[in-house]
Amino acid sequence: MTVIVRKMKEEDIPQVQQVAKKSWNATYDGIIPDEVQENFLKSAYSDTMMRKRFDISHLFVAETEGRVTGFANFSPVNEAGKAELGAIYLLPDQQGRGTGTMLLELGLETIEGIQELTVDVEKDNKIGMNFYKAKGFEKVGEYDDDFNGHILRTIRMVLHQAPQK
Repeated sequence: MTVIVRKMKEEDIPQVQQVAKKSWNATYDGIIPDEVQENFLKSAYSDTMMRKRFDISHLFVAETEGRVTGFANFSPVNEAGKAELGAIYLLPDQQGRGTGTMLLELGLETIEGIQELTVDVEKDNKIGMNFYKAKGFEKVGEYDDDFNGHILRTIRMVLHQAPQK
């Protein structure tokens, strides 16, 4: 199966919402209570929030056989060359196939000026932690995050990039 990574289009929003839900439910089963997950997903991935993300973020999707199977969300780059990776989510059956790497690389190659990319990962998200470590991200901090009444142990990781020419 061929995977195509590209900039997200507005018409991709419903499929991206489904990827977020399926990815979250699979990743955080046993880590974050189901009710907390559902409340977060309804808020963060509502139609209104997705349109807002579409307007202010750098969004990319992975497409397999005409359907969205993953996405990445990068913040704008600030004056210091810093950006945040808000998400790389893949359908569970797409993990481990290089798709996450393709999405990360597309963002790093196409978003101008990134010198430092941060990502926050829940400590018990072993798949995410292993992925970011393998891509060269380094742990720079750890904190507790009150996530809708559920405390998450969050690891902040950073990837340093050489300045682009």
